[in-house]
Amino acid sequence: QVQLVDSGGGLVQSGGSLRLSCAASGRTFSSYAMGWFRQAPGQEREFVAGINWNGGSTRYADSVKGRFTVSRDNAKNTVYLQMTSLKPEDTAVYYCAVGRGADYGLNDFARGGCEYWGQGTQVTVSS
Repeated sequence: QVQLVDSGGGLVQSGGSLRLSCAASGRTFSSYAMGWFRQAPGQEREFVAGINWNGGSTRYADSVKGRFTVSRDNAKNTVYLQMTSLKPEDTAVYYCAVGRGADYGLNDFARGGCEYWGQGTQVTVSS
């Protein structure tokens, strides 16, 4: 059974940093795009960051470019999101996700083409 476990969320002041982790089990995703989405209260889930299978290509939402960094460790079947210079508008539940397969790239992932989702971790940024 595939399971994605998100962790690392919490409460942080504006300008602070957090590092999210997502450990996958039950299957190896070394050939899949992985990354993060978020959903704020009353809003739709939105793409945040994605990384291709070998880490050679990344993609970010305009709102987080230059502040967030996505990375992965295929040996650990884990994807990370380093968040810096956090703003109150970054407050949301963050979900890690795995793409639909080796034939699908970051563009598909960023459009929500995801096969598996984590349970979410809350990030709250106070002003």
